[in-house]
Amino acid sequence: MEIYENEHDQVDAVKRFFANNGKALAVGVVIGIGALIGWRFWSSHQTESAMGASQAYERAISGAQAGKPDSLEAAGKFVTDNKNAYGALAALNLAQKYAQDNDLPKAAAQLQQGLSATKDANLQALINLRLARVQIQQKQADAALKSLDTIKGEGWSAIVADLRGDALLSKGDKQGAREAWSKGVSSQASPALRETMQMKINNLSS
Repeated sequence: MEIYENEHDQVDAVKRFFANNGKALAVGVVIGIGALIGWRFWSSHQTESAMGASQAYERAISGAQAGKPDSLEAAGKFVTDNKNAYGALAALNLAQKYAQDNDLPKAAAQLQQGLSATKDANLQALINLRLARVQIQQKQADAALKSLDTIKGEGWSAIVADLRGDALLSKGDKQGAREAWSKGVSSQASPALRETMQMKINNLSS
């Protein structure tokens, strides 16, 4: 450790330090300031992008609910252009509109796009549930069962069991349907859903 006998020695030491390390320090300061500015710019950009996406989502959904052809086309373009949660949610809404209009192929296509737009497991599970319902209506029981197989998590098990039973029954597999619904009844389902599945089991016996 260097020992300074007086203030003059300390000043000389500081001068020597900056003479030897000045360039490195300057570069470090510039990099630090640049990183800070970059971080603030990135954060601001992210916030603005999120707000813009949210507003665009609201416009797309409002237009789709109106049911006009050009509005539906604009909503579909929003789904295609936004590979994120907003795009997935827009796909869900647009698919619901098509399902209400009994245009099941378009509803299924939108749900497939929604699946590719998000990596969120819960959102993917919800989309797969909707897709399975549409596929059952389309008499595509095997496809519906595959969609249901992708859904993981105890929280979804009762709803999956209910739809699995519907899909199996549509294939003529009454025993499989009974087993699926029985599993759902014994799960942590809501009282209303348990009652619904029990009624379906009872109807199999009648």
